[in-house]
Amino acid sequence: MSRRILVVGDVMTDVIVLPDGPMVLGSDRRARIRQRPGGSGANQAVWLGALGAQVTFAGRVGIADRERWDAYFTARGVRPLLAADAEQPSGVLVTILDAAGERSFLTDRGANLNLSPSDLPDALLDGVAVLAVSGYSLFEPGPRAAVTDLMARARARDIAIAIDPASAGFIEEVGADAFLGWTAGATLILANADEAQALTGPADRQAQVRALAAHFATVVVKCGATGAVLGDAGGIRLERLAPKVETVDSTGAGDAFAAGFLKAWCEGTDEAACLEAGIAAGARAVATIGGQPL
Repeated sequence: MSRRILVVGDVMTDVIVLPDGPMVLGSDRRARIRQRPGGSGANQAVWLGALGAQVTFAGRVGIADRERWDAYFTARGVRPLLAADAEQPSGVLVTILDAAGERSFLTDRGANLNLSPSDLPDALLDGVAVLAVSGYSLFEPGPRAAVTDLMARARARDIAIAIDPASAGFIEEVGADAFLGWTAGATLILANADEAQALTGPADRQAQVRALAAHFATVVVKCGATGAVLGDAGGIRLERLAPKVETVDSTGAGDAFAAGFLKAWCEGTDEAACLEAGIAAGARAVATIGGQPL
């Protein structure tokens, strides 16, 4: 059985801002500013490559950047299949971190918004065991049409589909019912606590898992520093705690978790070990600046 994972999602350049203190309206604040490769789907793919998984990444970048991004992904163990956009530049994300490592985002998705069905041909699914879809690909009509079409073709081939909702804010904007409709038939959801609440309503974790299990066979809720839970229609079956680590930057921690979990899941590892693999990767991610392993 193939163990190849196909990731579809955004390619971004992350501009990470670490202010020395609170922002000063209309004036200056000293800060450390760093630039790193990013994008939720790209983060997952690079983490999968770093963990030794067989991984293909499909996305869209500005035409001037495709050669650079191809080389970048290839060097990190990822097979890239990137469409080149002649109209839009590659996406950029500005991340502003606070003293606790939490972040706020300013997003210009650029070329990612032009992802089209022709960028995701049938051959992409050959030899694939799991299709991992970043929710960012579903929040705008163009890429959504391309990705939902690919998901339908994956279901027809009995390929497992994993959904990372990606953004509680965008879920609230488009509506939970719409998002759940777009992802109907997927096998697995990997949601963080905010996304789980945005999709279901209640803050109670058991209620979230049961509600999400009406749409997905397996439900994983990432609970940040406290660990993660896994369950189904019967509620939470498994819970694992996260190790205590110093958080430098939480950007990409959820993507790293997804990569660790999916690699283990794709290999047929038991659910407890999958949770532990995801948590270990997430803990590694928060120890460094940026959404991808150095």
